[in-house]
Amino acid sequence: MPKGKLKPMLRLVAIPVVFFVVASTLLMIFESRLIYFPSVHPAGSYELPTSHLPGWHYPAIEDVWLTAADGTRIHGWFCRPMRSEHAGAVRIDTDMTLLWFHGNAGSILERYEIVRIFMELPIDVFVIDYRGYGQSAGKPSEQGLYMDAKAAWSYLTGDRAIAPDRIVIFGKSLGGGPATELATHVNAGGLILQSAFTSIPDMAGVCFPIFPRFIVRTQMNSLSKIGEISCPKLIIHSPVDEVIPYQMGRELFEAAEKPKTFYTVEDAGHNETFLIGGKEYVSAVRDFLESCRQ
Repeated sequence: MPKGKLKPMLRLVAIPVVFFVVASTLLMIFESRLIYFPSVHPAGSYELPTSHLPGWHYPAIEDVWLTAADGTRIHGWFCRPMRSEHAGAVRIDTDMTLLWFHGNAGSILERYEIVRIFMELPIDVFVIDYRGYGQSAGKPSEQGLYMDAKAAWSYLTGDRAIAPDRIVIFGKSLGGGPATELATHVNAGGLILQSAFTSIPDMAGVCFPIFPRFIVRTQMNSLSKIGEISCPKLIIHSPVDEVIPYQMGRELFEAAEKPKTFYTVEDAGHNETFLIGGKEYVSAVRDFLESCRQ
């Protein structure tokens, strides 16, 4: 081939290659920013409902501060179910605790209404903000979230002396990563994964299909871990989830050992499962909790 024609062809090849290398490098540099979307709010900057209609279930919230293994200070809420009556608030007794790892973006402040839904089960709920979220210190990372989850478990089983088999771990979306990791190391009463992904590289393949998965350093490979978990498992997903494919929920379910249950919430977007699921959703979670008691 004449040299005059070779140079333009080399340029045509070089341009997409350079673009690919630069784009891949930028993805690696800004990986954490593409995965975690925390909201930060200073202490005492939020207000929660203080009045409730008769018969309304709501949480009595206790602020909790933890210290993760690396010294990072983590904030959480320990919530006890209450029912509003004409004569005053009534404490609803329960012998189970839900250790909840919430989804991406925001903080526990935006999860208040969901906590209130859990009060109808009824069940105590302990929800934390990962490092970098809400009032928690530090910056989020895979290993950091694992340490936060372990600190939350240690608080429940240590400070509150709750028996491990009375704790059900719940991971929603991003929370499925630390929830599954924790469940491989402890003897929990159960594990619930809602709208959860198989792994971060798999999600990268969905969001950035032209880039190779090996450049993704964050793993959170729940698919490779869930088969090790012996406690009862409930996988919840919607076929129309626009963020995390329904197929990922099915893959997690297929990889899990019995006992396991798959619950489909029809026509629910990624952040609509609690709302669209309604009473049937609450009943399904309540039935699962009952099975964990046996």
